[in-house]
Amino acid sequence: MKAVVLHGKVLEGAGWDEQDVFVQAFAVSQALADLGYEPIVLSLSLNIAETVDTLLALRPAFVFNLVEAIEGRGNMIHAAPALLDALHIPYTGAQTEGIFLTSSKITAKKILRAHGIATPGWFSSGDRGHGLLPGDRCIVKSGWEDASIGLDEDSVVPADDFPRIHEKIADLRKQLGGACFAEVFIEGREINVSLLAGEDGPEILPPAEIIFADYPPDKIKVLGYRSKWIEDSFEYRHTPRTFDFPGADERLLAELSDIARQTWEIFSLRGYARVDFRVDRTGKPWVLEINANPCLSPEGGFIAAVKQAGIDYNGAIERIIGDMPAVGGNLSGAGP
Repeated sequence: MKAVVLHGKVLEGAGWDEQDVFVQAFAVSQALADLGYEPIVLSLSLNIAETVDTLLALRPAFVFNLVEAIEGRGNMIHAAPALLDALHIPYTGAQTEGIFLTSSKITAKKILRAHGIATPGWFSSGDRGHGLLPGDRCIVKSGWEDASIGLDEDSVVPADDFPRIHEKIADLRKQLGGACFAEVFIEGREINVSLLAGEDGPEILPPAEIIFADYPPDKIKVLGYRSKWIEDSFEYRHTPRTFDFPGADERLLAELSDIARQTWEIFSLRGYARVDFRVDRTGKPWVLEINANPCLSPEGGFIAAVKQAGIDYNGAIERIIGDMPAVGGNLSGAGP
């Protein structure tokens, strides 16, 4: 049974964050082969017609969707599921609406607020601040890109310095070529909660905390691009992941798990997801981002949580496949 592993086309000279999809595609293909499928890796370019022709010729049983960007454009992430919907081809992970709503960060924040879930205030060009207070600091970030692209400690600016915020937003927009915004910077702990589809709904995997180890007092604690991708940087070497929490965190972890489960339902997520939190000094959790279809690199954070739960890589891939929705009423999952 053919299974297409679909990823976005990566342009020459792309950064490590984009090239990582090759690692994911290889690992997923291996898992699919182990599970009895015939994996075929295919890249999706802006020449959509070419991909359509290939998919129609291949007639795969389903597509394992790894598209995070197309030719460097993160705001095209929803094009892959939309295309597959149009072709009536089943695919893994979040469906078109869920991908679009979670990837459009300001849209996601508005939806979270509407459901009473705390997310930091924000400000974008031509917009008034939502929940900005004097004395706050803001972090300027992309409205679409993930993997902490364009994010570092220099992205943090005073919330009441609107000229500087606008300047930072304009600079980042020029760099990334898409919408950007400023978000209230929450001082505190960085914790993420991953979810994996199960027989009775999503399973909450062991929460992970990113430790800012040996950071100088004047260094802003931002989990930025260097922390994730530049292996010889201070930030990469001093932001280890831990699954060990003291007993005093039991109530907090239960609250984080409950919020993560709510986001799964609100955004109609499928297969797998990760919710990134900041917990402020009073112990209040704030949702930073919802990651539908998080990175499946064997060394990435999601798979680390999978392993911590005692699930192997192939087992996780099998559960993601099993959570695909029916297409035309003739498929409730896929088996080799």
